[in-house]
Amino acid sequence: MEERSLRIYNSEKTFFSKITNTISKLLIPTKIGLNGMIISMKRNNVLKAYEALNEAETQEKKEVLTKKLDDTYALYLEAIDKHIMDTIYKKVRNDTASEFEKEALSQYYMITHLKESGYTEYKYKKQIYLIGLDYQTVLNDKPKVIERYKKFYCAEAEILYKGLLKHYSIRLADNILDGEKQEIYNKIFKTLEEYISNILPIKFEIEKKDTYKEILDEFDNFDRFTVGKLDQNDIIEKNMILLGLSRKLFTHSLPLVVAEQCYVKLLNDARSLIVDTKVARKQEKAYSLLITIMEEYNAKLLSTKIYWEKPAQREEFKKFWDNYKEIEKLKDKNYEEYIKQKEILFIRNDLEKVSLNENKYYKIIQFYKNKLVELGVMRNLCNSYSSEGYYTKGAKKKKKARVRKKAV
Repeated sequence: MEERSLRIYNSEKTFFSKITNTISKLLIPTKIGLNGMIISMKRNNVLKAYEALNEAETQEKKEVLTKKLDDTYALYLEAIDKHIMDTIYKKVRNDTASEFEKEALSQYYMITHLKESGYTEYKYKKQIYLIGLDYQTVLNDKPKVIERYKKFYCAEAEILYKGLLKHYSIRLADNILDGEKQEIYNKIFKTLEEYISNILPIKFEIEKKDTYKEILDEFDNFDRFTVGKLDQNDIIEKNMILLGLSRKLFTHSLPLVVAEQCYVKLLNDARSLIVDTKVARKQEKAYSLLITIMEEYNAKLLSTKIYWEKPAQREEFKKFWDNYKEIEKLKDKNYEEYIKQKEILFIRNDLEKVSLNENKYYKIIQFYKNKLVELGVMRNLCNSYSSEGYYTKGAKKKKKARVRKKAV
């Protein structure tokens, strides 16, 4: 639908159509100038209201200035919205738009399309889009305003991104189909990526980097995935890093229960990648990633979990965590043994979980068992599997003999 709405059709080359097109092209610069002046005026009003609010000392004054900021902000967004429809749309229609303007209009229609299916999501995304569009304008054309605008832009964008994440978290709590849940998980990861790519670097500029020293290494690690083409393994790893960053940036907007569901999705994605990959090198790479996700999930999330729905699960995790801390003591003494024992602990722990749904996870169950054999903690008895259970070769022959005897 968006593609059809953006397609430009050439009108018939009649005398009147040529005159109409010429007049439109002549009027566009005037529109740009007029809209630009209005947006500048509205932007200046917003910045004044925002700065006054930050300097307010009494609660009563803050309330008055908050109302003023809300009013000026609404008028400011309306001015940018009108600029898109009056100017950018006409430039695209008249084939005089730049690639940036064409892309901007395409994104505008995609966001507007959300209005019917999900108004709350549309509301947040449209505001993020409009102030982001004006930020690019300020960055390129308004050097005197840029430092003032950056502070407002970061503060407002953070509120909007947090609101959007909270909305997705609420949607996951609804009784929705699995396919829709997967779509929301992907939207959460995309929202985190947009914030960390577009807003966090600006915050680094404005605020001292010491404020974010806890996440700088993780941010640099994420930055590796912003260049070049990513395969499925890279995408899963990137999403894992985004989740780790979210535990420090969006603790309340992305509650622990939602972050836990996202980690479970990544574990399932990594398991599927392992069993679906036929190339040994890629399978080992996916397996290494799975072990990393398991450690992140247990160390960064489950170890901080206070409320457990089932007390038995809490006790099971306590035992696991005690074993994990014991293995950690080997890290400086014998690193190779430390890696091996940690791997064994994670595989056994996950094997117990996936074995509860053997029909769904039978491939990864077999993979885990093979790994435990390689690590020397399980013996390969050359078992064969049937729907009635596991049999050794000798036991299977005896069973076949009994079946033949009954048939006779």
